Order: sequence, then C-alpha cells, then structure tokens
Amino acid sequence: MPVRPTPGRGKGTARKPAKAAKAAAKKPAPRNGTPGNGDPRGRATTVFLPVDLRDVPGLTEDEIRPCLELFQVLGQDGTLVAPGALPELGKDKLLALYRGMLLIRVMDERLMGLQRQGRIGFYGEAKGQEATVVGAALALEERDWVVPALREAGAAILRGLPLRAYVAQILGNAQDPSKGRQLPCHPGTRASHYVTMSSCVATQIPHAAGMAWAAKLRKDPVVVLGFMGDGATSEEDFHVGVNFAGVFKVPCVFVCQNNQWAISTPVGGQTAAQTIALKGLAYGIPSQRIDGNDVLAVYTAVKRAVDRARAGGGPTFIEALTYRVSAHSSSDDPSRYRDESITEAWRAKDPLVRMRAYLAARGFWSEAEDTVLMAALDAEVKAAVEAEEKVGPPPIESLVEDVYVTVPRHLREQLEEYKAALARK
Repeated sequence: MPVRPTPGRGKGTARKPAKAAKAAAKKPAPRNGTPGNGDPRGRATTVFLPVDLRDVPGLTEDEIRPCLELFQVLGQDGTLVAPGALPELGKDKLLALYRGMLLIRVMDERLMGLQRQGRIGFYGEAKGQEATVVGAALALEERDWVVPALREAGAAILRGLPLRAYVAQILGNAQDPSKGRQLPCHPGTRASHYVTMSSCVATQIPHAAGMAWAAKLRKDPVVVLGFMGDGATSEEDFHVGVNFAGVFKVPCVFVCQNNQWAISTPVGGQTAAQTIALKGLAYGIPSQRIDGNDVLAVYTAVKRAVDRARAGGGPTFIEALTYRVSAHSSSDDPSRYRDESITEAWRAKDPLVRMRAYLAARGFWSEAEDTVLMAALDAEVKAAVEAEEKVGPPPIESLVEDVYVTVPRHLREQLEEYKAALARK
C-alpha cells in the first residue's frame, strides 16, 4: 500500500499589488522563497526587477510582471489566496483533479517498486510534479493534443490510455503497441491524442508547434499542449519551435515543468535569465510563471491559455515552478550532486496535501474517503501489473517488421538464422 504524503508547513506566496511596483523595484525581491531555483549550489536566489517596468522598450508592465511573479490560487495550507482568479469548478471537476494526482502517485510508487525488484528495466517518476501534469491535461478538450516531454505519462492515462496498455509498454510485452521497441515509460496513443514521447531533449517542441500550425492551416479548432523541462530551454529546438509558434501565432500552449534539475544540472547552471517565463516573452509570446505544485493555479492558467489559443489569439508560454523530489530516473542517485535537505523542504510542499486540505475545507473530502480511494487505485494498478506480467514477449518476426512494406530478403535471411540459433539452444 503506498504511503500517503504527510502535510507540510508553509505559507502561500502573496502577489504584490500593482501600485507597489516602484517600491518593489528599489530593492531585491526574493525569488518567491523557492530554494534551489537559480543557484548551482541549490540555494535561494534573488530576482532584481527593472527600475521601472514601463521603461522596457516594446513591452508593458502587464506583460513583464506575470513572468516575474508566481501565480497561485491555493496557499500551501490549502486556503485560497487568489479566489477571484479561480474559474467556476464543480465538485466533480475538483475531485477529478485530486483523483488524477493520486493515481499518478500510487502508480509511480508501485511501478518504481517493480523496477527495484528487477521486474522491469527502467522507470521515471513524476513525484511532486503531479499538479502540473494533471492540471494541464484536464484543462484540454478531447479533440486537443498532448506532446509530452518525459514525466507526463499520467496525462495519457487521464485522457484514456488504459492502465494495462501503459504497463504493457513498460514491460515491452506482446500487448505493447510499440512491440518492445521503445524505452519504458514512453507511451503513445493516437486514440487519446497523446504523441509518443522521446527522451531526446526538446525535440518535441518543434513538433508541437508544427502540429498547431497544421491545425491552423486546416481551420481545425484544435489546441496543442507542448510540455518541456527546464533543460529543454537551452536547446536549439526550443528556439526553433517557440520562435515559429510566435511568428505564425499557432494554437499552441507551451508548459515548461521547471523542476530545477536537468538530470544533474541545476537551473542556475542552465540559464542566466531571471525566470524561464521571460524566455517565452522574448519571442513575443504572452508568458506567465505559476506555482507548479498548485493544481488549481495550473488548471486556471492553462485553461485560460487554451481558450485564448482556440479563439485565434496564438500561443502562450507557461513556466510551472516545481521540484523533482525523486531521482531523475531509477538509474540516478541525486544525493551525489545536490543538497537533499532542500529536497526535503520541497516534499513539505506536496501538491496532493495542498489539494486534499482544500477539498476537506469545502466538505468535499474526508480521510476515510481518501483511504478508500487510495486502496482502490492501488488495487487497479496491481491488477494491471499481474495481468500484463503473464503476457509473453512480442513475436520474433516483429524484429524485422513495420519498416518496409515487404520485408527484404537480407532481413528475412537474418531472421531465419536467428531462429535457427534459438532452436539450437
């Protein structure tokens, strides 16, 4: 049974009123009290605002300020800090946001356990980042597309990918649509409009822009959600994709999960920009920095951007500030390159704890209901694993299929030689 995350302590980040802009500009403003954001040694850093934001050529204060502030709806204790910003969400939608995050947490804990037991070869968690994945995914419509980066498999499941299909992909068995050819945790589903992810950093960004451009040319009211990590913003594909999207005003929403570590490279060693959101603004795209551990802030910001894109307003760039509280993957040991006391501080900012407190305060959720749901989700994941572990590997013939319409002679000969070698064992 997965361990329920424990509540942490802390206060929400209050937004400064517009009339205090000049006063704020005269002294350094702490970077929203977020340790590890922007310093190679994992310490808190400082953002210096321009002397007067209105003096920046070609940009207004209203365009720049969202890139420097941290947009929140829920404080860390689950209380509303920006009630006016939250759209009308019914109980069912709020519970769907929480259930989605809890499913990812339960799934990750059980599947990482399988890797540690040697039953699967590789796994990468989204622990601590569930709010950004779920909040963004549920802000879309069924017709929209998701172009993932690395930790967004939960979005595929929320959009309809069967859990068994995801487990089959991780195992690479005969039920795996990719027939065991893809790295584990790299699902794709045309039916759910979720593009197969790639571990090549940032290559998906031009794809997202191109898909959105195609939708615009076809006058198809589709929006493309393109994910990336902080490390992707240093790649040439970031420039190509985001610049193209800005120039042609395509219906694309870029979400950068700034978890502050690109494997072992801290965000402070990644960029000298005060925030990553400013990078989107540099390409002429409306940009915003949000609390990536606040699922309501993520949903609100992404939904606003999706609606704007669908209405013909063009792309939006969103930096979701979060933290990778687990290892980069099952092959990584983060204690070798970062101060894990900062990681523990971020564990206290658990997005599930925050949302659960909000639901309980509204009378929508209880500890007893949480226990029941967690057990049900764990049983669902366990059943999927048990079923897929019984499935054998893909047929040997699949080694030479799906490249040529007709398998060429040299590949047929190699396949026959391989079969003969297996028969001799």
